[in-house]
Amino acid sequence: GKYSEGGRWMYMQHPKFCSEPEHFIRAFGIIQKDLLEIFNYIEPDDRNLQTYSYRVHELFMRACIEVEANFKAILEENGYSRSGDWRILDYRKIEASHFLSMYEIKLPTWRSGTKILKPFDDWVASGKPAWYQDYHAAKHDRHRSFTKANLENLLLSVAGVAVLLGAQFLDGHFGSSATLLATFGPGDGFENAIGSYFRIKFPDNLPLAERYSFTWPSIKSDPDPFENFPYPP
Repeated sequence: GKYSEGGRWMYMQHPKFCSEPEHFIRAFGIIQKDLLEIFNYIEPDDRNLQTYSYRVHELFMRACIEVEANFKAILEENGYSRSGDWRILDYRKIEASHFLSMYEIKLPTWRSGTKILKPFDDWVASGKPAWYQDYHAAKHDRHRSFTKANLENLLLSVAGVAVLLGAQFLDGHFGSSATLLATFGPGDGFENAIGSYFRIKFPDNLPLAERYSFTWPSIKSDPDPFENFPYPP
């Protein structure tokens, strides 16, 4: 999840980097497709952020489940093994390795101006993203918390998946023609996110000590060139 220099796209294609990343990307593609379908009925506009419905609730649940699936995969790939069910306090440990709070997601079309989301912006200070808390409320008591399954929370949760995928897989290309050439807008610092609908801004001020540094030719034949991140139990 950290930035690296030289051959990094090959590094991320290495079979030891992640188990079956294409399935996580495919799952997000389906979620994104269904979000665009919702936009056929709810205009992407600040005035509609509190709009809620059964369709929004359904997709909100699925997006948050996908967030959790990515969290769990990252921890498992790094050998995290705390006993019992993992919760947000476990998932928050990923901030130390992936800097999720520093990512931004931009919606390409928004009726009332520019819309930029930072889905993990508040979890460092508060411990839990507000939308994630609302997800649990709307899941366990839909009748009383139905209004929390609204467009704003849905967008934040889908943006959360986009951030997690970007932090792990950059542009999501795993074929031999993979490229990291950025597709920029009008000098806004955003690139096309995985799925090519959202735009993503990667952290640009990580300290050098926190970045991977390697020369691909020197490690490409190593059967296991990765070190697990030492998440505390």
